[in-house]
Amino acid sequence: MTFGTAALWVTGYFGVMLLYTVLDVAVWRKLAPAFSGWLDLASTALCAGGFLLLLQRRHPIRWLENVTVSGLIPAVVCAAGFYLVLDMGLDPLLAKALPGSEGQYQEAVRSLLRFPIPSFLKVCVIAPVVEEALMRGFLLSGLRDGHGTAAALLISAAVFALLHFNAVQTLSALVCGLALGLLYLHTGSILCCILTHFGYNAVSYFVMLVKS
Repeated sequence: MTFGTAALWVTGYFGVMLLYTVLDVAVWRKLAPAFSGWLDLASTALCAGGFLLLLQRRHPIRWLENVTVSGLIPAVVCAAGFYLVLDMGLDPLLAKALPGSEGQYQEAVRSLLRFPIPSFLKVCVIAPVVEEALMRGFLLSGLRDGHGTAAALLISAAVFALLHFNAVQTLSALVCGLALGLLYLHTGSILCCILTHFGYNAVSYFVMLVKS
């Protein structure tokens, strides 16, 4: 895979994210505020699903390949480790150092918690599936063949971090991206990466619910 091809697909996904975000903010919240969370979930699923189908045609993802107990164990350990290291360690430090970004993040959290169920499905199911397919299944595996493992790992992690659009989240996501990339290189399994991503997001989400 060339860098140009990688950039094209990443730009396409940014466009997809922009589309469903604009629909949520400019359309659903104004036309049907009481149901905007569910409408946002529907449009996100359609947009992300369409992108995933196109990606699958270009670069088939082997979803169930290399799924083993020895791969699932580090996936679970990584999910718990992310929460302990990031949510309880790095993120509080970043929040103090970057109060403006922390304020934006908390506003995003409050918006998510207005519709807990659709937000959970969006953050903990749709995002892990699409992002792991793009970052690890497509970028990391595709760039590794032509540009080496180190470059592919760093690029996929950096792009993953940039998808979070907030300085506090971006720095934590960079750490996650590197760890998820190493997990993929170790296990060869996209499903293991999805389970790790899901597990971490789900734990963080439920803790936010409890604290709210």
